[in-house]
Amino acid sequence: QVQLVESGGGSVQAGGSLRLSCVGSVYMYSYCMGWFRQAPGKEREGVATIESDGSTIYADSVKGRFTISKDKNKNTLYLQMNSLQPEDTAMYYCAAGVCPIWIGSPLHDFHEYKYWGQGTQVTVSS
Repeated sequence: QVQLVESGGGSVQAGGSLRLSCVGSVYMYSYCMGWFRQAPGKEREGVATIESDGSTIYADSVKGRFTISKDKNKNTLYLQMNSLQPEDTAMYYCAAGVCPIWIGSPLHDFHEYKYWGQGTQVTVSS
C-alpha cells in the first residue's frame, strides 16, 4: 500500500512563499505525480503535475508562481509556491499513479492517480 504524506502548509500573507513536500512510502520516481487543491465550496482542481520523464504542466492560475519538482533520492515531491494570493487558499493534496496514456489532461484526470495524501492546508491572508 503506497502512502503519501504532505507537509509544509501554513498561513502566510499575500506575496509570501511556502514549499510543500510529499513523501512517498515506496519508490515513485517512475510514477506520474501531481499537486491538487480544493477550497471550501469549490471543486478540486489540478495545480501542477510532473511526468516520469520530468515534464511538467501547470494550471494557468499558478504559472510563473509555482514550481513542481521531485527528488528521487528522498522519494519526495515538492511544490514551491511564490507570490501567494488569497485565492490560493485551499487544502493541497499530492497524488501519484502509474503513468497512463493520457486521454485528457494530467491536471484534470483525477481518476488516473491511484494514491492520494491526506492534504495540507494553505491559508493566504490579504
